[in-house]
Amino acid sequence: MARSNDRAPRHADLLRPLELFDETDIPRLLEKHKDPLILVLDGVQDPHNLGACLRTADCAGCAFVVITKKNSSPVNDTVRKVAVGAAENLPIVQANNLRNALVKLKDGGVWIAGTSDHKTSQSLYTAKLTGALALVMGAEGDGIRHLTAETCDFLIRIPMLGAVPCLNVSVSAGVCLFEAVRQRGHR
Repeated sequence: MARSNDRAPRHADLLRPLELFDETDIPRLLEKHKDPLILVLDGVQDPHNLGACLRTADCAGCAFVVITKKNSSPVNDTVRKVAVGAAENLPIVQANNLRNALVKLKDGGVWIAGTSDHKTSQSLYTAKLTGALALVMGAEGDGIRHLTAETCDFLIRIPMLGAVPCLNVSVSAGVCLFEAVRQRGHR
């Protein structure tokens, strides 16, 4: 059932520039949360997908979202409109170097789970998604990059039962984030 959202950005909100963070801000952002859930987007280029991912991350209670500065959609008006207020409410880290951002997360005690259909990945539904956790979602088409996958602590996959081999990145983010929410006991 749809409901109105009082947090939806007004036109004036869209005109105000957003404060974006960089990877040096990660330790400070982590200090504010016990067992944070973080969404990391590796090169999501479509602004509608980025906005939908931000909206889903906010709904799932993510502490913040990490995006790449290069090869990623900028957080523009389209992203902000699709995010329905999440871009204004959720800290966004725009990483110059995603590997360095992932290392900073690890240094802060965060486990990194990358999404991949690689043969070593485990089912989303058998993976432990509690505690301090970052879920890494890959770009449309290519998925997470090789170096990103190597930096992850473990890889997970969403079981695919039909003929189509993968989901849209924003749908995948929703499935993965809300499995983590379920495992964390939020009902």
